[in-house]
Parts: sequence; structure tokens; C-alpha cells
Amino acid sequence: MMVHFWTAPLSCLIGRMKYMIYFDNSATTKPKEEILSTFVQANQRFFANPASIHAAGRETDALLEKTREQILNIVGSPDGNVIYTSGGTEANNLALLGFARKFKNRGRHIITTTIEHPSVLRAVEQLAREGFDIDYLSVDENGVCSLDELQEKLREDTIVVSIMHVNNEIGAIQPIEACAKLIHAKSRAIFHVDAVQSFGKLPITLTDNGPDAMTISGHKIHGLKGTGALLSKRTVLPEAINYGGGQEHGFRNGTVSVPDAAVLARAMRLAAENKMTSSYQKWREQLIEHIEQTDVAIILAKDTSAPHILSVAFEKIRGEVAVNYFQKNDIYLSTSSACSSKNGDLSHVIEAIHVPEHFKDGVIRISFGENNTDAEIEQFKKVYTEFIHLLKRG
Repeated sequence: MMVHFWTAPLSCLIGRMKYMIYFDNSATTKPKEEILSTFVQANQRFFANPASIHAAGRETDALLEKTREQILNIVGSPDGNVIYTSGGTEANNLALLGFARKFKNRGRHIITTTIEHPSVLRAVEQLAREGFDIDYLSVDENGVCSLDELQEKLREDTIVVSIMHVNNEIGAIQPIEACAKLIHAKSRAIFHVDAVQSFGKLPITLTDNGPDAMTISGHKIHGLKGTGALLSKRTVLPEAINYGGGQEHGFRNGTVSVPDAAVLARAMRLAAENKMTSSYQKWREQLIEHIEQTDVAIILAKDTSAPHILSVAFEKIRGEVAVNYFQKNDIYLSTSSACSSKNGDLSHVIEAIHVPEHFKDGVIRISFGENNTDAEIEQFKKVYTEFIHLLKRG
């Protein structure tokens, strides 16, 4: 009798797992044990519907509101808003569609960049179909947008500006505080930031010097997949983009998963307390030094990238060749983003930063997480050297 994968005992699957060096943390991270423990405990005790009026429901709702309080204190906006979502993609959609539709009486002009996550780019394409005017900021060879271009494109009828803090493919860091100052001085636009790749690695808050709204995703910070939120300042709220029973104050309808809210709050607190950034930076510098000893690869966004992301482009080979070689040596990384690498399309980010033609197909991304070690970096360097020797032998 055939046993389907999804009905096989979990112990059978675990038995097949082997040690791996995981350098694909920008795609997802391994959940921490304390996160998993919190999720189980919250499901066991706070399983009631928070909208129910009985005691169990009220207790669950009290926990839900406590998680909001914790998250808002973490991002420096205690009187702000937390709208729980299923992750970064939904939160980005809620921000772009929700803010644009709500404030369309002010104008119909929206600004974003050419290297945003697809969940932003597809959302603004939908808004364009609805009659909104979209402007895209270009980026330089390091993936950084120009403040001068932003100033030129801001208009009286600009209602939303969405700029990601850290690019998920090359790690380019945008000057968020400078953008916020300019946007708030020159327009009434809502400034939204996709902070999925930056939260817990770089400082970002919802204070006066920062954005008006930001997107968070739990599984990028050693939390759980399916958890995320749109955070915003007190007076900044979107229009709902789905409809139902009025949950999340009507901004995101559907029964709220309170255990998911609890683990997101805890993952954010742990990420905010994370002391690994200096290690990420050290590892990145070590790998750059090692890779630059060869003449078959270039470093993308070398001087402007976040500490936990390193993108490398090989000359005249496909990135999949490198990924497969490293995987055979139990090292896991990706060709660019998990989204674009799976379908084989050339990344819009690689196009936007004008990577030289002979290097465009050869991009790989190495991204660190809290479980990585110095020894794993040394093993990567060893395997990288072996791979380069193979390439040179033809």
C-alpha cells in the first residue's frame, strides 16, 4: 500500500534529516524553541474565540490586546496600531491598497521603487488599473534610491510612498529616516516601509523620525510562518481590503489567531534583543575578503548591504550551478529571492541595479541567522574554494 507523504508519521521524516549549514535565512528562519513552546501553550490555554463574550473569550481577548501593547512598545509607538495578518505579503497589500483607497480624495499619486518585493509591486499594478498614478524611483548600482529623485517626484497629490528598508535579494539599505523627513516635509503622503528584512538587524521605529507604517513578518525573525502585522502610528489607518465579522477593528476581518499574535510579539521582542548583528557583519566581511581573492565573482551592493545578506554574482554560469554544488556539500543557500529563484525568471532587482551581462544569471544569496556559527563560515570558505577550482578547470 502506498503511504502518502502527508500521512507518513513525522518520526519517519525526521529520521531522514541530516545536518546542514543553512545560509538561506532571508527566505525563512528556523523557529526558536521558545517560540514553538509559546505557540503550543497559547493554543492549549487561549483557544477560545477572542470575540466571544464568555470568560474564556474575554481572557483570550485580553492576551490579544496585551500582544499589541508589547509590539507597539518595541517599535516606539505605544499609542499606535497593530493589525495582525498572515505575513508580510498580506500586510504589504493592506498597506498599499488600504491607504491608497482610503486617501484617494486627497489625490491618486503613489511612489515606490523598482526593487520592491512583488507583494508591493503587484499591489501598485492593481492600483494603476484602478486609475492611480504610479511613479517608480530608480536605484543606483548598489540598489539605493536617490533622495533627489524622491524630492522631484513628490507632489501635492502624492498619498502613499512605499520604500522597503532592506532589499530581500541584495540587502541594499535605503535611507529611511532621510526619506521620512523629506516625505513629511514635502507632502501629506503616508510613508510605508516594508521592514520584513530589517527588523531585528537594523534600527527602525514608528517614532516621529521614522515611517508612518511598517510591515513585519514572523518567519523572518525565527518566528512562525503565517504570522505578520501591519504596524502604524495612531492616526494612520487603512481601509479594509477584506470583509467579514469586524475583527481587528474591521481592518482585517476573520477570526484572529491569538496564539499567532502571541508568538509574533515574542519573536519581535527576541529579535529586538538580538546581539548577533556584529557577528553577521564579521562573517560578511570575512566572506567578502575570501571571495574577492578570486576573479570569477563580484559582490553586489558591497558597501550598502545589511549585515546579514551577501549577494555574489559568478561570471558566465547560472546561479543554480553554484547552489547545487554547495547543497551537495550540505550548505544551503539560494539564487536570489525564494520567489524569483523557483520560477527561474531573471530577478527585477538584478535588472534594476544593472549587473553586467556576463554576471546576471550567476547570482547567489548567502543570508545569516542566529543559528549560524564561525565554524560554518569556515566550512563555506573551504567549499567555495573547491568550487572556484572546479570552475577554473572548466
